This record gives sequence, structure tokens and C-alpha cells, in this order.
Amino acid sequence: MTLPDTFQSRSAQALPTIAPPELKRMERFGARAVFNDGDMLFEAGRGKFGLMVVVSGKIRISRYDGLGNSSLITEHGPGEFAGEMSQLSDAPTLVNGHALGTVEVLVLTTAALRALLVAEAELGERIVRAFILRRVELMDSAACGPVLLSPNNNSRMHALRGWLSSNGQPHKVLDPASTDQARALCERYAPQPDDWPLVVFPDGGVQKNPTIVELGRRLGTLPALDSDQVWDAIVVGAGPAGLATAVYAASEGLSVLVLDTRAYGGQAAASARIENYLGFPTGISGRALAGRAYVQSKKFGVEMAIPAPAARLLCDVRPLEVEMCGSLQRLRTRSVVVACGARYRRPDLANLARFEGKGVYYWASPLEAGLCKGAEVILVGGGNSAGQAAVYLSAHAERVHMLIRRESLVDTMSTYLIERIAATPNIVLHTHAQIVELDGTDDGGLDRVKVRDARHGTERDYDVKRVFLFIGADPNTGWLGDCGVAVDDKGFIVTGYDALARNGQPGDRNDHRHDEIERPVASLETSVPGVFAIGDVRAGSTKRVAAAVGEGAAVVSQIHGFLARLPRTR
Repeated sequence: MTLPDTFQSRSAQALPTIAPPELKRMERFGARAVFNDGDMLFEAGRGKFGLMVVVSGKIRISRYDGLGNSSLITEHGPGEFAGEMSQLSDAPTLVNGHALGTVEVLVLTTAALRALLVAEAELGERIVRAFILRRVELMDSAACGPVLLSPNNNSRMHALRGWLSSNGQPHKVLDPASTDQARALCERYAPQPDDWPLVVFPDGGVQKNPTIVELGRRLGTLPALDSDQVWDAIVVGAGPAGLATAVYAASEGLSVLVLDTRAYGGQAAASARIENYLGFPTGISGRALAGRAYVQSKKFGVEMAIPAPAARLLCDVRPLEVEMCGSLQRLRTRSVVVACGARYRRPDLANLARFEGKGVYYWASPLEAGLCKGAEVILVGGGNSAGQAAVYLSAHAERVHMLIRRESLVDTMSTYLIERIAATPNIVLHTHAQIVELDGTDDGGLDRVKVRDARHGTERDYDVKRVFLFIGADPNTGWLGDCGVAVDDKGFIVTGYDALARNGQPGDRNDHRHDEIERPVASLETSVPGVFAIGDVRAGSTKRVAAAVGEGAAVVSQIHGFLARLPRTR
């Protein structure tokens, strides 16, 4: 049997063995079960479990893609265990497991697995590391998970692929005419132009042009949430600040639900390399940092729902209620942490929406970088995220034209990035420059960009097909209007004494200072008791990953203080 490349290079970590004394300690977390030869222990897209440790016999683990294609990954023998990140997330498994001969296993539920990981630190470390490496193998092989079929240059295809990649979901892309299976599927479902892409799920189900919400429900990233449950904290936003809050709060025994509109990691996940984050001297990608934080949160039992945008925060009731976008469901919580960051800012260009996902992008992941090979691209923006993206894209594109409106990058970018950009020969910095026109076709996407030099009043056309926009963001606070959370003149949330002062001004609406809860002023608390704000959405915050993580950790003690003063309920 030939193991996948990831398993060959790191087999001891990807396929660890549980020693008999360790298995004995694990017994209190699970129950034994016996399967006969050929029995299916778990099925891709359908089955859920936490962990299966082989006591005797073997389990055959196979990829399965919903089209009926199957391929061997490995065989787990005595002392080895079946499972990967789906099991820690309580999502449907992505692979098939069959019994080879009579098999006895120790079965743990997801809840029991999380309890084991906390109680048995050394053993838990080995299990989590194996889970991560196995998910990496599934991502690299692209032979399981949903299958996406669409003609080239379909913007919806790019959006779905981007969402899947951002959330660490393995998937495969097929051209409708690439295989007999793909052709037969297209003939059967006869998709019209608005039906692309077709998506085949691991359980064999097929949907035409599904929404991201539908993907989330099918793949387990958007679980059913109980409206009757009262959470200790609902965190709105899964960027570095929100993930830090989730990890620290859950590790200290609080029940935590995290909601995010798109993916865990926020805007930081778009950073190709973060080099000034403490403890990573060689740098770490935003996606890798976010992925590790996500795994930590699941280890401590955080519930996460993606995509799950919050529509309204209702503060005139206790517990507080968060109303979900697109439904009437309201989730109840004793406290809310607003960590929703900001919305990508879009320039005022007449036909911008026409080319989004078909030439215009707001982040630079490996998916977008693969589209730039050997081509010239334009990148707009002068902040650190723009600098990191420019350097990253320069390794793939023939030339990166970097456009800024200022005279230089000195006031907006870290020195190390400025020096790196200056030392990269295929990055060309254009100052006093801005895009004034986009041109192309509906089928082919973007073809041409007109750029104006404001200093000289001249314009120039560039024959480029990829434009990356990193021009900042606006605070994502519109959904807080019904709650009366105080914001500054730019829309950022004020906290601490600033919130008290602003909320107490004559004429301010929704004065919640009459609340029955007596408490000292908390530095990260908003004008509404029990509602906290951290990270980029907070007025006066330092817009850096490390600062966001620090605020995410610091707010947990303030949540504890608030919860301790809540009136006792019977």
C-alpha cells in the first residue's frame, strides 16, 4: 500500500499509535463496538462520530467524491484511530470507513473527544496534530468533498471555491466536458446559464448554483442552532479578536457561540505572510494562524456557525438577543462581543460589480495567485495588507503594478514591507495614481484598466485581467442600530468611559444606563451593558493582529465580571 505524500513524510504524526495503557485511560470516554467484515463504519457526507480507535482488526479509509469515485488513503490497524477535523467539528465525515475482517473499536462522540483532548494533554496533542495533517492531505488530494462543475470564468464558481478554501473544505473542480461522468451529469440536469455551477455533495446530492448558506448547511459549518439555549457569550466575528475571545472564554468554562458572515480568520486570513507577530520569527500566513486558532476553539468546545451574518442586536430584553440575517431566528445570550471588523471598501467605479470574481478581487489567496501566473496585475492600496499581497503576488505574476494616491508608503505601511517592495524588481509603485475605468466582456471578464496620474493629469490603459483592491474598510456596525450602541463620527464603536460620556449626552437615544446591573466601567464594554467591542471595529484600537488577539483575551475577564453581577435566575 502506497501512502499519500503527507503521510509518507510525517507518518509518525499523521498515523500515530495509541499504546495499551493510553487506550485503557481512554475507555472512560467511550464505548466499544464490533463490526463484521465489509461493514461500513462511517459514510462520506452522512456519518458523524468523534473518534474510533481500533482495538482489533483493520479499518479501510477511502476518499469518496459523491460521483462514485473512491480511492484508498490508508488502513488503520490495532492502536490506530480513524478521524480528522470533521470529527472535531461535529460535521459529516468526508471519507468512507469499511471493516476489514471482524473489527472492534472504541467509539467516542465529538463531546467525549473534546473532553479527552482537555483531560489528556499529551495524548490530545498527538490526536489533534494527526487530525490537522489528515485534513491537509484531503485538501491536497482534492479527491473528496463537494465536486464543482462549471464553464471557465464563472464568477459564482470563484466565489464558492473561495469560500470552501477559506474554510478549509476539501473540494474538486471539473470542467463539464472533462470526463464521461461530468458530461453525463450535465446532460441529466441540463443546467441553464444561471444554474452554474453544479455542485455534487459527498452524499451524492446535486444542487444547481447553491448559495454559500446551502453549502454551509450541507457540509456542517452552519449547524442548526437552538433558539431556547442561552449562551454565556455570542461572539460576532471570527477574525483574530473573535477567535481569541472564543478560545479563552471556552477554556475558562463559558459557553460560546461564534457567528461569522464568511470564514474564520477575517481580513487577517488574507495576509500571505505576517512577519511581525510575536513568536513567529520566520512569519506565518494569516490563513495558517487562523486555522490554528480555529482548531483551538473546537478543542475547547466552541460552537461556530459560518456563514451566519447577524442582522440585529436586541438590547431591550434580557438575555440579549441576536437576530439572524435571512430568518426570524433569535439567539439568546448573556453577553455579546462585537468583533465583526469591517467591510471591504469598494471604489466608486460604474461597472465594478460586473467584474467582481471575474477579474476584481479583494484578497490574494493561492486561488487568486494561480490566476496570475505569467501575467501583469494591478494592486490598489498602501497598507500592510496591500504590501503583503503585493509581495506574495510578485512570486506568481510577471509584474505587479501597485497604485497609491499618496506620495509614498511611509505613513501607511511598516518599514520592513516598504523595504521588501523596493527590493522586489517586478513590483512597480505608482504614486498619485487611481483606477478610473474598468473594461471587459461578460463572458471573458476584465480586459483593460484605465489609470489616472493625478499629479500630471494623464491617463494610461493597462491590458490586465486581474485587479486586487486593498483600499481599506468601513466599520461593520450597521446591524447595531436598533440597539443604540454608541459609535464615533466614523462609525467605530466607542467603549469604556468614552462610551459612558457619549451615551450620556442630552438627546442621545436608547439610554441603557438605567439598567438594573450595577457595575464599574469596563474598558472594552460599549454604551450597552453586556455588549463589548474588540478589534478593528472598536474606536481607537490598534489595527494589528497582535493587538486584536490581546483585546480578545482581555475582554474575557470583563465578561466574567459582568456575568458575576447579573441577577440570579431561578
